[in-house]
Amino acid sequence: MQIKFINRQTGETQIETPPGEGFLKMLYNNPFGKLALLPLVKRKFLSEWYGRQMNKPSSVSKIKKFVDDLNIDIDEAKKSISEFTSFNDFFYRKLKSEARPIGDDFVSPGDGKLLAFENIEDVHDFFVKGRKFTLQEFLADKDLANNYKNASLLILRLAPNDYHRYHFPYSGTPSEMVKINGSYLSVSPYALAGNFTKVFCENKREYCILKTSDKGDILLAPVGATMVGTIIETYTPNQELNKGDEMGYFAFGGSTVVVLIDKDKIKIDQDILDNTKNNIETFVKMGEKIGS
Repeated sequence: MQIKFINRQTGETQIETPPGEGFLKMLYNNPFGKLALLPLVKRKFLSEWYGRQMNKPSSVSKIKKFVDDLNIDIDEAKKSISEFTSFNDFFYRKLKSEARPIGDDFVSPGDGKLLAFENIEDVHDFFVKGRKFTLQEFLADKDLANNYKNASLLILRLAPNDYHRYHFPYSGTPSEMVKINGSYLSVSPYALAGNFTKVFCENKREYCILKTSDKGDILLAPVGATMVGTIIETYTPNQELNKGDEMGYFAFGGSTVVVLIDKDKIKIDQDILDNTKNNIETFVKMGEKIGS
């Protein structure tokens, strides 16, 4: 299984090799892996244990190899490698303001591979495996799901080498976070291809609603993953904020941000929709325009 994506800046089709690729393939494609290992890695204690290891000062020794192996542009970060106090301190590093300029209109909340569905029902045509994805399962709220039944759906998947802070894609006033407990399943492409619905409807997740003056209510939902002990929110609820302001960050691991928007008020950029229809993700950066 090759994981292809479009680099939007260059227009090139590239191939992603996730860290731990062999382990992930065994976990999600091999019957033994599914039976013996999956119940273990989804347990919260393992994720929290690994997270604690990444908080130890000794974990800084892992940073340089990680940066080199994954070609991370460390010059974008506010700190140099020698200034980080742990691997997690590096993992959810802050970037220089000029590294992620905030574009016009509706922008990406983070760095990552993006899928976008103009109509939420289209998701069933893309992910053909597993049971039917429903908003009610994902949001654990029947009335809220009904409010977004005709929405557009965006799925931003962060790989371990990506910038792991996420931001507000539009100006407005955010609600408090609503937390939904769950497992810590991987959001790697191998896991998603095996059972998209299981990953998104059983994983730990939370959401807030961003009330805007002209684009309706935008729902933003960070989703946890294997080896991610926490989703940390950094914004102040019920206070007006600007597009691009920080919302929160993920600790070690790959994670996802799911976004629901009013399709009559925000139109997703056509190239992203076309790539999704062609079964391929689009790599975008935080602050990059993705809709209007």
